[in-house]
Amino acid sequence: MKQKFDSPSTLDAEPWVDLRRYDQSDFDRGRPGWVILLWWLVQSIAFPLSLHNTHGIRRALLRLFGAKIGQGVVIRPTARFTYPWKVEIGDYSWIGDDVVLYSLERITIGSHCIVSQKCYLCTGSHDFQDPTFKLQTNTITIGNGAWVATDCFVAPGVTIGANAVIGARSNVFRDIPAQQVAWGSPCRPHYPREMHQS
Repeated sequence: MKQKFDSPSTLDAEPWVDLRRYDQSDFDRGRPGWVILLWWLVQSIAFPLSLHNTHGIRRALLRLFGAKIGQGVVIRPTARFTYPWKVEIGDYSWIGDDVVLYSLERITIGSHCIVSQKCYLCTGSHDFQDPTFKLQTNTITIGNGAWVATDCFVAPGVTIGANAVIGARSNVFRDIPAQQVAWGSPCRPHYPREMHQS
């Protein structure tokens, strides 16, 4: 038998937040507004129109706008970078289709990493206990050789250790140690990653 709760209807309850008071004027985007608009324009036109395997063009555009991109990095045309000057990607890493790097804060991805399609690396959130819904940001770090499989969410402040594997559709809210295979929502380590001899 279902228990009934006496509670006001969703629309009748008074809101605890007042979004009229929301203010992020102290947030540092890292570049003037015109540079940000120019980047969004370049990304929305040049990235989708570039051929699938012309990674060099996309690397060059990101570097032009301040990203630190290593050699041999693979970036798919549908990947999105909010503020490229807050992104660093090491040598020979892969960024898949429809990956979003919501880089309000620094996102650092090591060498030989894979961030698979539809992953969302999110460096921004809000204080839901603050009536002004204050913006909160924190960095994300992914160690060398890690693989973040398809459709994962990585939260602000998370560090994924070197050579870790994050299973598909996981939600990563806490640090994952190096060389661990982890999955779930919330994501947790399950066993060590072991490599076969080549």
